[in-house]
Amino acid sequence: MAIVKIPTPLRALTENKTEIQINGKTIIEVIDNLDSLYIGIKDKILENGKLKHFVNVYVNGEDIRYIDSLETSIDNNDEISIVPAVAGG
Repeated sequence: MAIVKIPTPLRALTENKTEIQINGKTIIEVIDNLDSLYIGIKDKILENGKLKHFVNVYVNGEDIRYIDSLETSIDNNDEISIVPAVAGG
């Protein structure tokens, strides 16, 4: 199982869990499996089947946009971080 790090803005959907262990062979499978447990989380990460522009996803510290995006392969014990962009000014 992979470990998904849940950012503060999404914890309201995950019963305030900071980490979730979940199965999936690719990022999209992990997101789909997360959404089956925590309905609505997928809509916070994806738009029209693609990562939202202000959401970054990392596997073991590597940005999936520079690997295979949502088809990035996941192995057991991989750490997935969902990082929404923060704007300030």
